[in-house]
Amino acid sequence: MKLRLDQASPIYQQIIDEFKRSIARGELGPGDKIPSQRELATMIQVNPNTVQRAYREMEQERIAETLRGQGTFITNDPGLVARVRREMADRALASFVREMHSLGYTKEAMTELVGEAYDQVIRGGAAGGDDDV
Repeated sequence: MKLRLDQASPIYQQIIDEFKRSIARGELGPGDKIPSQRELATMIQVNPNTVQRAYREMEQERIAETLRGQGTFITNDPGLVARVRREMADRALASFVREMHSLGYTKEAMTELVGEAYDQVIRGGAAGGDDDV
């Protein structure tokens, strides 16, 4: 797991978000084993209690499950990937819409800008583009 920690949000939330990104991208799938809490804490050099909180939250969100004596796994839920991708898309879109609205853009102008950005970044092959969806 590659995690660049920042000061903008709690570390445990950044851990959860990275697991969600890995699920959304297909890097992790239902039933996949994830590192133990201690292993992950060592890998990313954070307090084990922080990782414990992240795992507990992921279990509450039904993203992960711990099986005694076997380890922690991504929940074996066929709808998980779609649910996580949609949740992440909704958050990104809400943030985008709020910011653009505060700058005075209308719905129509936002739609046009998104189309232009898509063409430039994805179809144009510009650096920094994410996976084609």
